[in-house]
Formats: sequence, C-alpha cells, structure tokens
Amino acid sequence: MNKPIFITAIDTDAGKTYATGLLAKYLQDQGCNVITQKLSQTGCKDTSEDIEMHRKLMGIPMQEADRSGLTCPYIFDYPASPELSASLEGKVIDPMTIKQATDQLTEQYEQVIIEGVGGLYVPLNAETTVLDYLQAQDYPTVLVSSAKLGSINHSLMSLEIAKQRGLNIRGIIYNRIADHTELIAEDTRRVLLKYLKQFGFPEVLIEIPKVDENGAIPAIDFSPLIQS
Repeated sequence: MNKPIFITAIDTDAGKTYATGLLAKYLQDQGCNVITQKLSQTGCKDTSEDIEMHRKLMGIPMQEADRSGLTCPYIFDYPASPELSASLEGKVIDPMTIKQATDQLTEQYEQVIIEGVGGLYVPLNAETTVLDYLQAQDYPTVLVSSAKLGSINHSLMSLEIAKQRGLNIRGIIYNRIADHTELIAEDTRRVLLKYLKQFGFPEVLIEIPKVDENGAIPAIDFSPLIQS
C-alpha cells in the first residue's frame, strides 16, 4: 500500500485540480488502481466540482467512493475558506473525519492522491490549517507553481515554510498552461530549481505545457515525482 500523495499549491489558482487529475491519469495509464480525494470544496452543492474534473481528466465516470462522500468529506455552498464556509452552515471541519475517509480509500486503492485547498496556510477550522494537517499526516507532497507574475515569491515562501515544518516535498509541478513570456517562464523555472536544491528538496520539476489549439495535453512523465 502506497502512502497518499498530497498536492498543494502556491495559491488558489495555480492549477492544483488540473495537476491532480493529470497525475492520476498518468498512474492509471501505468496500470495503477488510483483515486483522487479533495480535502474540502467550497462554492458547490452536493458534488465536488474538482472531483468531477479529476474524473474527466482520468476519462472515467464518477465512482462509488465519490457518491458516498469519501473523496470529498466536506462540501459547502459559500465560495470562501473552508473555515468560513463551514461556519456559515453552522458546521466545523473535523480533520479526523478527513483522515478516516483517506484511510478507507487507501484500503480500496493502490494510490490515493489528495488535492488540498488553496495554498498551505488556508484554515480548515479555527485551530488547524492545511499546513498543520499536512505536517501531522506527513504525506509526500507536491507543490504546484506557475510562471505568472508573483509566483516566484509565493513559491519560495511555500518552500521555506515547508522546510521549517519538515514537510516531505517531492518536487514541483510547473503549470505553464497560462504563463507569460518564454523569458519569464524560463527564469522562473531556473529560480524554482535553485531553491528546491537550497532547501534540500529533490530537484524535480515537471512541466504541464501550454495547451495547443485543440486543447490536447501531450503525455507527461510524472515518474520523477513518484520515484523521488
């Protein structure tokens, strides 16, 4: 049984959902019995839109684990932080409920890939952030970054706090689908690799390339993230 892989990001629009679905598709194509999970989803009713996107990218229908709520234990209507959205419905997120759902999935699947919520410091409840939860679980973690303006700052701060908290960073998924000039993109790539090394993490950076006119995504080799 493989330990769940956690996908976090530098902010809420870096492309976690896309990266999670593509990584799951890669493992699925390698013959792995894989499922994705979302810690919590806000701005939705009944069904997690991110889980639906994962299944679309994987080319499979919604699964029984999705319908039973295991793959997204907390779904809230108001589009805000999980803590705020839960409080508006008179609820509080219990991290152990999420952990128990993950444990059940690990019993049913060879690999579970967990998509986080926003960045590392998003509050799940009044006492626990995503970072706190991730540190407690010690999941192998992948950081999703991009080449948009501001991403270097967000990426390096994320890597530094990950180092301070002892997170097991496997590498970076570098989402270039909506990036800027090639000059900025290549410089960002250089800086990200430099600081992965500086903070003592594997120098692994997997690019999700720009989409062509037909919207097709070329095959991506995610194996360095799995093997590192």
